[in-house]
Amino acid sequence: MSSDELDNEDLQVIADLDRAIHAPARLMILALLAVIDSADFTFLLTQTGLTRGNLSSHLSKLEEAGYIVVTKQFVDKIPRTLIRLSDTGREAIQTYREQMRYVLDGLLNGGNGVPQ
Repeated sequence: MSSDELDNEDLQVIADLDRAIHAPARLMILALLAVIDSADFTFLLTQTGLTRGNLSSHLSKLEEAGYIVVTKQFVDKIPRTLIRLSDTGREAIQTYREQMRYVLDGLLNGGNGVPQ
């Protein structure tokens, strides 16, 4: 495919990707939360391989975007942080998925965004 076959609309979809989701660490977190009801901080730490500070920073950004809900509680006097995907987060990850599918299908099928 030549660069002439891509139009501005195909490229604009890439520019419009939600940056709160597109960062690899945040995408990993959201992907995990999309398939489970909730996770505690330690589980996400283990699954993602991020440092505590890095995970905490990414969770803060996702919480600010309204994509996750963070609940702090005590279990047998031990603090526990639970994280779950919000309805807004579920919609955002679905939109992101559709945009990525459009981009990839478009690039793989001649730049028109529609599978052939």
